[in-house]
Amino acid sequence: MIKNQQSDTCETVCDQTVIHKEIIQKVRESMTEDDSLNEMAELFKVLGDRTRIRILYALYQSEMCVCDLASLLEMTQSAISHQLRVLKQAKLVKNRKEGKVVYYSPADLHVMQIFMQAMDHVKE
Repeated sequence: MIKNQQSDTCETVCDQTVIHKEIIQKVRESMTEDDSLNEMAELFKVLGDRTRIRILYALYQSEMCVCDLASLLEMTQSAISHQLRVLKQAKLVKNRKEGKVVYYSPADLHVMQIFMQAMDHVKE
C-alpha cells in the first residue's frame, strides 16, 4: 500500500518514473554529514517566531534596550528579555552595557543579510 502511494505521488509530479542515479550520487557526495544542517534547522526555528522577527526588525533600525523594545512592541520587559535570550543563544543578537543599561543590536552582517533576504523574498 505504501509503495502504491509513493508511485501515485511520483506519477502526479512526473510523467514517468525515472531515477537519475548520476544526479543523486553527485548530490549525495556534496551533502554535508556534520551538524551544519541541524544548526541551520535550529536557526530557522528561532527565526520562525513572529515576536523574534519583530525584535530583529526593530534592531535593524536602531540599537535598543529592553525597555525601548518593550515599549515599541507593547510587551512586558520579561517577555522581551526572554526572546532576546533566545536570539542571543542563536548568535543573532549581541549586547553591550553602558552604565546600567544593556543595548542590543544584530550580531553581525550575516544576520542582517539573512533578515533582508527573507524580507525581499516575502515582498516578491
